Amino acid sequence: MANALPTIRLSAFYLAFFGVLGVLSPYWGPYLKSRGFDAAAIGSLIALLHATKIVAPNLWGWVADHTGRRIAIIRIACLAALVGFSGVLIQGGGFLWMAAVMVTFSFFWNAALPQFEANTMSHLAGQTQFYPRIRLWGTVGFMISVLAVGEGIDRLGVDIVPTVLLFLFLVLAVISLTVPQADRRSADSGDGRLLSVLRQPRVLGLLVACFLLQVSHGPFYAFYSIYLQDYGYSGTAIGLLWAVALIAEIGVFLLMPRWLPRFGPRRLLALAMSLGAMRWLLVAGFPELMPVQAMAQLMHAATYGVYHAAAISLIDRYFTGGLQGRGQAIYSSMTFGAGVALGSYMAGRLWDTAGGSQIFLMAAGIAALAAIVAASVVPRRDSLYARSA
Repeated sequence: MANALPTIRLSAFYLAFFGVLGVLSPYWGPYLKSRGFDAAAIGSLIALLHATKIVAPNLWGWVADHTGRRIAIIRIACLAALVGFSGVLIQGGGFLWMAAVMVTFSFFWNAALPQFEANTMSHLAGQTQFYPRIRLWGTVGFMISVLAVGEGIDRLGVDIVPTVLLFLFLVLAVISLTVPQADRRSADSGDGRLLSVLRQPRVLGLLVACFLLQVSHGPFYAFYSIYLQDYGYSGTAIGLLWAVALIAEIGVFLLMPRWLPRFGPRRLLALAMSLGAMRWLLVAGFPELMPVQAMAQLMHAATYGVYHAAAISLIDRYFTGGLQGRGQAIYSSMTFGAGVALGSYMAGRLWDTAGGSQIFLMAAGIAALAAIVAASVVPRRDSLYARSA
């Protein structure tokens, strides 16, 4: 890796950003439930959180690619997210107020990560196999948050969630001020029209497969902690199960610099998505058995760690030069935005009538479909470490 690479500052941003996510993903649903929202409302609110990823990353990605001021946009987004989230502290607001707060802060917060990913890739300057070793600090941040807040909820109650999040948004905003902007890559001939890239079957197929996998994750992000609560799991136990997933993810991120060149993104994506189907089957079939849930959580190493490292390496290959920021934004908006939003919304609408186990069975089927699409459309030769034919 280049000696000038600001590894510590890049890693610190991931640590703080995913520290926020480590509170939102497991505990925002239970917090909303404590505020009196039902399953349909919770599913809709969490869908809004992810739906802003459909618009915000693309808008800010266009601005970043045309102005070249990627870090300035990241800093503005982090500061605005801090201000926007502070509205959650106003008590007494109903569904519309909570929806307004979530749309406001997430519109900016969701804009930051795709541009930061593009900035990190520019710093790496073609050495993307080293990306997982920087990104793993995001997993560390997520794990610290999920364990600490799980224990805190058992001791102090779920009302600590918004206060902890406000503090973490402040930390993220401060760290964003320290990260330098990378030189814009100009060697790639990627300044062509965006639509010409999107029309390529390998690109469109990759985005569809990733979208389907994230649809299958929607019920997990919105309701997994509530699902476990309904089976008698404590906040600490829930935190430990999330931590199991994160420890496995860290291990995978350390191995990905060797696995990507050896196996290639196509095989890794298909494997990760197939394991996603198996994961949701275990969640659906054995919710009362903590060892089985721990095994399912171990598969997060594949369904997030392997999947994301392989997918983002392909996105970086397909969207080059002046399309960098928009490429990352499109990937984020279609997958962690539209995909998770649709999955969360559908789960919320069906949760009380179909039940959690049936919802996760449906998620397994969607993940299996994602694996079929990935295996069918991503060419064998598409590796960052091999020349295009």
